[in-house]
Amino acid sequence: MTPLFSRSGSGRKGLIPLICGALAAGGLAAAGTAALAPGAASASSHREAPLISGTPQYDNTDLYAFVSPDKPDTTTIVANWIPFEDPAGGPNFYTFADDAQYDIHIDSNGDAQDDLTFRYTFKTHTKNGNTFLYNTGPVTSLDDPDLNVTQTYDIEVIRSKNHHVVSKSKMVRNAPVAPSNVGKASMPQYAKLREQAIQKSASGAATFAGQADDPFFLDLRVFDLLYGGNLSEVGRDTLKGYNVNTIALQVPTSLIRESADQPVVGIWSTTQRRNAQGYFSQVSRLGNPLVNEVVNPQKDKDRFNASQPAYDAQFLKNVTNPELPKLVEGIYKIKAPAEPRNDLVDVFLKGVKGLNQPPNVKPSEQLRLNTSIKPAMHPKRLGVLDGDNAGFPNGRRLTDDVVDEALQVVEGELVGSKNDLGDAVDKNDKKFEKYFPYVAEPTAGSRGKLAKGTTAGADVRSALGDALQPASASGGTDNTVLIAGSAAAGAAGVLLIGTAFGWWRRRMQRPY
Repeated sequence: MTPLFSRSGSGRKGLIPLICGALAAGGLAAAGTAALAPGAASASSHREAPLISGTPQYDNTDLYAFVSPDKPDTTTIVANWIPFEDPAGGPNFYTFADDAQYDIHIDSNGDAQDDLTFRYTFKTHTKNGNTFLYNTGPVTSLDDPDLNVTQTYDIEVIRSKNHHVVSKSKMVRNAPVAPSNVGKASMPQYAKLREQAIQKSASGAATFAGQADDPFFLDLRVFDLLYGGNLSEVGRDTLKGYNVNTIALQVPTSLIRESADQPVVGIWSTTQRRNAQGYFSQVSRLGNPLVNEVVNPQKDKDRFNASQPAYDAQFLKNVTNPELPKLVEGIYKIKAPAEPRNDLVDVFLKGVKGLNQPPNVKPSEQLRLNTSIKPAMHPKRLGVLDGDNAGFPNGRRLTDDVVDEALQVVEGELVGSKNDLGDAVDKNDKKFEKYFPYVAEPTAGSRGKLAKGTTAGADVRSALGDALQPASASGGTDNTVLIAGSAAAGAAGVLLIGTAFGWWRRRMQRPY
């Protein structure tokens, strides 16, 4: 049996990989005809709807899908959750919710129904409940006992037809999640932790879950009445320095497409949250970027997050008669294109004909990707608008400048109203990786100067864990020095910790 996923670093007890052959062949155990559709919610993007903005663990911020540049026979899907993660947001750092189902949906034939769903579910583990610490010492591996709060996840593969489950199979069990990047004292080699969280298989599949730099780049001051009527003030990447929680999945393209003759797939992601009665309700949904932020009005935002693509006809007027061009015309006197905007229906609901529109497509809001188009050697940030058909709106790469593209299209670029509108933020503040999971490493919680007495490159370690569990219970002299070296890394730097703890411990043991 060939394992579908295996630890790319050291081995991990409890990881139960399954075979890829059974999955690709559809050899999954029948699961009856229980409806896959989530229950109705009384409720994506960054804080785009009233209800989800108050529950960030369930808020799907962005979705990306592209033919893998280094493995063109595979497709990579990246979905992010939890907007505006402040890197120093401890001691309770950022975890996926234990009571949620994080889903990636695949529509292989354009009928607005999911044929395949990859469902991620997470479980949180705490080693020591008697400390407030996320980690009780320097963390050198995902198995390190000093990593106090950890998460694992399972992936379930669900095949469906006509909104009903046909079969289910566990694809991964107990895979490790990369932790929040607390800082250089707590996680001196964070890249090593990320590498250990990547699960790979000989078949070309890979999965990753953990914290990452937020790859979306834009100037969010657009919501300050469209930059306050002064475009000279744009150009600040509002999301610079913030992190997100990422789920990344790379699978053989043959697994998700209908056939070589019909290579276009539709993709969207959702979050279901378990309520007090134990039922799951969908609370977040995301396909194309910015749709629920700037296309849907306030009255429809929560309803869109709870809906499915098959029922998107109810939101059609928001696309054919959009509000944004009218606002731009009112503030900047740029004439809004004539309505109805059927050009936007193609971009957001059907796919561009001859590029990424499947035959007999049912209009619905999905991120559509033609998996037969090879990755560009030199990607252009404006994608299809600049002649690069491997980019947005044919899927979405991490480097695609979707804000500029969306602004130009909404203002009539496809119907003869040529323009160069944009927010002057053309790239992410961090470079993306060349290999899976491609997203940049998260910004660390500690970004200040090194401690006094240390130098750049030194393995700076927190002695707080040692203080909680001193080596000798009877303890030391007033000149006690705790030394945190770098034996694991072989570095020469040391951190000297003063005498306060030893003095305080003996003082507390004396009678008054």
